[in-house]
Amino acid sequence: MDFMGDLFNKYQQGGPVMHAISVLSLASVTTIFYKLLVFFKVKINTNEFIGKIRSALLKGNVQGAMKACESYKGPIAAIVKTGLLKHGSPRDEIERTMENAAIHEVAYLEKFLAVLATITNIAPMLGFLGTVVGMIISFDVIAEQGLNNPGLVARGISVALLTTAYGLIVAFVTQPFYNYFTSKIAGHVREMETVSNILVETYDEMDRMGSKA
Repeated sequence: MDFMGDLFNKYQQGGPVMHAISVLSLASVTTIFYKLLVFFKVKINTNEFIGKIRSALLKGNVQGAMKACESYKGPIAAIVKTGLLKHGSPRDEIERTMENAAIHEVAYLEKFLAVLATITNIAPMLGFLGTVVGMIISFDVIAEQGLNNPGLVARGISVALLTTAYGLIVAFVTQPFYNYFTSKIAGHVREMETVSNILVETYDEMDRMGSKA
């Protein structure tokens, strides 16, 4: 209980800038949980999924492939579905349609990612701002009272540094999640490209085998 009380006192001592950093920390936590939920929802077994699609198509069962597609969620399934809807169209048209769908799906995966990048940059800057303000106040004390009360000056400087520490903590927590989500998006993009190529190649295979939908 004493620890929490001391923590709250230090928070109050940090001044108004601490509230601004707290708003950023709340936005960071909210965005992180949202992105974790999004990536959990779009997670699928890509090999299993594309295996079912290929199996249905090589039997000439495009409708079966569509049904298999609808049983999965996420950007990869959505892109394959757009490709299936274009079955029988020229290859260039199929590829262009899936590319357009991929742009839309990547935009969905990147949604609010800029919030984390902004917080990573702004939180430490706000912390430094609070520190500068605190230092100015401390030097005002020196100007008024001289060096007769070094303890008061040192306390003022210590309080000023609290905002920097808080801002850096928020940035340190946010940055790894930003990097993680960025790598996840890159992974999804690679999988989108792979399944798109596999679908087009499967169509070519169907043509060679003389399969009929």
